[in-house]
Amino acid sequence: MTPRLQDAQVTIVGLGLMGGSLAAALTARRACRRVVGMARREEAVTQALAMGVIHEGTCHLAEGIGGADVVVLATPVRAIIKLIGEIGPLLPPGCLLTDVGSTKQAVVQAMQALPPHVQPVGGHPMCGKETAGLSAADSSLYEGATYILTPLARTSDDALALAREMAQAVGARPLLLDAPCHDALVAAISHLPYLLAVGLVATAECLANDTVWEVAASGFHDTSRLAASDEAMMLDILLTNRTAVRRMLTAFQDQLAGLAHLLETGDEAGLRAAMTAAAQRRRRLFQ
Repeated sequence: MTPRLQDAQVTIVGLGLMGGSLAAALTARRACRRVVGMARREEAVTQALAMGVIHEGTCHLAEGIGGADVVVLATPVRAIIKLIGEIGPLLPPGCLLTDVGSTKQAVVQAMQALPPHVQPVGGHPMCGKETAGLSAADSSLYEGATYILTPLARTSDDALALAREMAQAVGARPLLLDAPCHDALVAAISHLPYLLAVGLVATAECLANDTVWEVAASGFHDTSRLAASDEAMMLDILLTNRTAVRRMLTAFQDQLAGLAHLLETGDEAGLRAAMTAAAQRRRRLFQ
């Protein structure tokens, strides 16, 4: 029988920003019986213990997941996929295996091959920072965030309820989606904006005039912010969701072409209509 979260041992594999923040939130809220952290580097485990975000820590996978009721994979996406293949036979019977990766179809596909005694649920909390690493961990990072869950057909109701409970315990709002829908939506709302920020910085660089950086102000600061995101993490995300991201890039190119045409023809009414529609949607979304 799947335990309640308050009685569970939660093992978090990967103590970077997302894993460290999840550990910090669970520990600070006393949401579960015990939080165990697992990292490749001994320094990360030592730091997490010193910060008080975990109760126990280890660099050995089998040791970290022994006795776990919930295991959360909080590494880059391609490492998550590799870990799923390695970790399955080691997990205790009935253990909930979930993740915090930003793409879901590849993760869910890997979860399909897990042994039958494991309960898989894909996960993606819609929160983060440009800064990476355990030092940037924040126990309030998940508060108010949408926490997407992508259960499999084999996922039991109890396991899904436990995944929901963990999301709510750290202040997030669980939202159920299937993996293809998730990847299409986040390509538009998260992955495309990152590439646009990269393109903005590269375009300004093309001027070959360092004075451009002196005149850069709040507008450029805000719109280029995502370009400072962790490159290794974003590379994994883009390559594991490249079909949906390419589709969104094409859609954006069409939007740019339309705006360019309005400018070229001096269509003030058309340009105003496009600007007003975008402004109204933005205000409704973030008012």
